[in-house]
Amino acid sequence: MASSAGLYLAIARGGFRRYSTYRAATAAGAFTNTVFGFVLASGFLALWHAKPHLGGYDTRQAVTYIWVSQALLVAVAAWGGGFQDDLQDRFRTGDIALDLHRPCDFLGWWLAGDLGRAAFQLLTRGAVPLTVGVLVGHARLPHSPLTWPLFLGSVLLSLLVSFGIRFLISVSSFWLMDAEGLRAVSVVVSMFLSGMLLPLTLFPDGLRQAAQLLPWAALIQAPCDIFLERGGDRVPAELALQAGWAVLLLAAGRAAQALAARKVVVQGG
Repeated sequence: MASSAGLYLAIARGGFRRYSTYRAATAAGAFTNTVFGFVLASGFLALWHAKPHLGGYDTRQAVTYIWVSQALLVAVAAWGGGFQDDLQDRFRTGDIALDLHRPCDFLGWWLAGDLGRAAFQLLTRGAVPLTVGVLVGHARLPHSPLTWPLFLGSVLLSLLVSFGIRFLISVSSFWLMDAEGLRAVSVVVSMFLSGMLLPLTLFPDGLRQAAQLLPWAALIQAPCDIFLERGGDRVPAELALQAGWAVLLLAAGRAAQALAARKVVVQGG
């Protein structure tokens, strides 16, 4: 058990180091997220000045929502990507068959690497725009110190949910041969249902309630609301919903992996 934990920790460190080598790209990405933070925050300020307390947010909460969402955007891979690109390349080359016979769990290997990637993105492309937003962008930090562990726990769950969604899409390549179409659909769905563009509380009744129960809400909306201390007594339920989706998606991914391994053996590849 200890050796397995050490292996996955080493894989996560490798994922962290891999992305840390792209320093110019990271700096450019952090700058881009910060600029977009200012652009979107300006739009939200105008909207909330016209309609105060829209969606249950006051003006400062709305601006803070933008900065927190910009901090999470790349880490949770709301646009897709991350390990998906590497995995798709291995499908094209046929190396995926070798991956299934590694002396470690296939899903665990990619999950550990993706968590390492996400940790680096949070510390760089996440921390920079959020810090700028707090210092000069009218964002506010949580009032209670207890909010921070709840927020970080929610972020971890959002990473697991994001991985679960992307892993299922990637594994579909065993049957579709190319998952690019599903990836494109997933990006569009994520844009609207994660809270990336607008808080889900602005959606019409019915659509809002449905969207808040879907897994994409766990990516941006849930951690943002916890950071803004909007949940109150609902925070445990929100975390439980995130955890439930994480468990369900990872279990579905493992089941799909098992079916895929059987397909590879049957095809002799």
